[in-house]
Amino acid sequence: MSLEIEHLEKRFGDVRAVQGIDLVVARGEFFTLLGPSGCGKTTILRVVAGIYPADAGRVQLNGVDVTDAPMHARNMALVFQNYALFPHLTVFDNVAFGLRMRKVPRPEIRTRVGEALDLVRLGDLDRRYPDQLSGGQQQRVSLARALVIRPDLLLLDEPLSNLDARLREEMRTEIRDLHRRLGVTTVLVTHDIEEAFVMSDRIAVLQAGRIEQIGAPAELYSSPANRFVAGFVGLTNELEVARAESQPERLVLTTRSGLTVAVPAGTAWPPDSAPAWLVIRPESVRLAVKSDEVDNHYEARVDDLIYLGGLTRCRLVVGDTQIVAVVPSAHVAGLVRGDRVAIGWNAKDCAVSRAE
Repeated sequence: MSLEIEHLEKRFGDVRAVQGIDLVVARGEFFTLLGPSGCGKTTILRVVAGIYPADAGRVQLNGVDVTDAPMHARNMALVFQNYALFPHLTVFDNVAFGLRMRKVPRPEIRTRVGEALDLVRLGDLDRRYPDQLSGGQQQRVSLARALVIRPDLLLLDEPLSNLDARLREEMRTEIRDLHRRLGVTTVLVTHDIEEAFVMSDRIAVLQAGRIEQIGAPAELYSSPANRFVAGFVGLTNELEVARAESQPERLVLTTRSGLTVAVPAGTAWPPDSAPAWLVIRPESVRLAVKSDEVDNHYEARVDDLIYLGGLTRCRLVVGDTQIVAVVPSAHVAGLVRGDRVAIGWNAKDCAVSRAE
């Protein structure tokens, strides 16, 4: 099932929680609404589900306007972050609840619940109660209950936020694998960048009730639309551009701090005279490189080294410019604060974005 949202608005008193949202989720797509707390992502999900009424705009499923349709008429399933399991019901009865409400015959209920529990690897725990399960197992029950009704649209509201780091990593993979097997159109809400990148086909980054950018994970990371997106989806070096000079086959930028950087000639530029910012991801910065190995080459002083296991975050200073690099720890063995080192990056690893 495809989902289309047009000019969606939602207010709570004087607060405009959602402001003119337009987006399309294709049939079978895994789409994520990503942003900080209070950006409107959960509100959008609840309007789509029919929990909140829209103040303006419309929601369409497969081209049918369901903006004013009741929840039960939308054939969607919503998975909450707190699992929302019935504590007095067994795993089997929790999963069967939606089917019983739909008056599905008993033999079919037994078959479908068994299939759903097998799908989430809980077939042997059907007689247990929620308080006898781990957090990861409870979330699997919640997923099985959502999938057993065979929804046209699966809505996931921060489903992994209550799990510890190891379980979150496991469940990300499980949910992605389930999506690939079942092909159900899925919309995820999360503030976790890694979660969004691992699971999503496309992502909408939101801020203050508005969409800042929609794209595949790689597109958001390598070509952010503005400084907010650049900073939100990953660690970045952001340098304000003072002027630009066109040269054959490249564009040469000079930053406010005096650094000269070559970028590709066709680099997209903010419209009009809007402030421009040069974005360079830390993993694009190479250490101990020769000038003929990179397009942009500098001598730097090591200001700090932060060991992260297999990687080390290096804070480097070039003149009046601070640059952060993330490199394999083996590449900086023996390097200490105050050392001088040659650094560089290629033009293709640079992006130019507008201000907020």
